[in-house]
This record gives sequence, C-alpha cells and structure tokens, in this order.
Amino acid sequence: MHRHSPWTSLTGAALALLLAVFAAAQSAVDPLSIKAIAEVESTVVAGGRQSVKLVAADRVVPGDRVIYTLEVRNTGLAVLESPSIIHPIPEHMRYVADSAIGPGAEVSYSVDDGKSFDRAENLLVKSADGQSRPATAADYTHIRWHLKNNLKANSVAFVRFRALVK
Repeated sequence: MHRHSPWTSLTGAALALLLAVFAAAQSAVDPLSIKAIAEVESTVVAGGRQSVKLVAADRVVPGDRVIYTLEVRNTGLAVLESPSIIHPIPEHMRYVADSAIGPGAEVSYSVDDGKSFDRAENLLVKSADGQSRPATAADYTHIRWHLKNNLKANSVAFVRFRALVK
C-alpha cells in the first residue's frame, strides 16, 4: 500500500498560501527588521566653499566620523506599541556623546554589553582601582531607542548615531 504525504497533494497556489501564512507567523514572532547604513562625513571644497558630504563607509581610517542610520521596519501585520530598538556600538568605534537621535524616541545607553540601560547621567563604571566613576561616551557598548509612538504595520522609523573610528 502506497501512502501519500499531505504535501504531495498541495497545488502551487495552496503551497504559496501556506508559505505566506508561515512567513506572516514568523513576522509576528519578530516583526522588527533593522537595516544599518554606515556613512562617513567627508569635507568637500567646491568653488571656495566648504561643505560636508556623506559617502558610504566602505573604508574608514582612525579619526573618521561615521554616521549610522538604522532603518527600523515593522514587517508584521499588527501595530507595534512603542517598540525599543537596541544596537551595539561597533567594537572599533567610539560613540560620539549626545549624537543618538530618533523622532519621538527616548534614548538610553548600556555600559555592560546590553544587559541594562539607563540615561547617560545615571551610568557608572568601575575604574581600574575598583572605584565607581561616571561613565563617558567612550564606555557605552549599546544604545537603546524607545519609540514613544506606535509603529504601524509595514511602516518605517529611522534612528541615528555618530561614532569615531578608534
């Protein structure tokens, strides 16, 4: 006796529908998609006037100022209520103080690899002698943007920060 798998009787349209439902279920589990775009601030002189231009950060050298723009997309089918976006400061970079921005976002920082977050003025780190000292921007390991507004399905929000190449 030959048994048929339930998958062998699916038509192309039924299989496409099943895959679409599966993709929607996956989006519901993790509906935030984050794409990071890194650009270097480059000074350009034209006609005797100096301006700043952004170019792709394909190659950077110590001292370059890099702007990271995060494109945060709700790929789900439902509204996300006040989502939070967490992004690490790249290892070879040093965060530029007060540069994290996002429309309608409350920004906080971590100095412990993203385990906890707080406002900059509340962060402490232990110095080599074991004493606590106020954290500086160079101590930050992660940034968190907590959006005050909801993020509708299929919509995008942008957040940004600057960092210097070490």
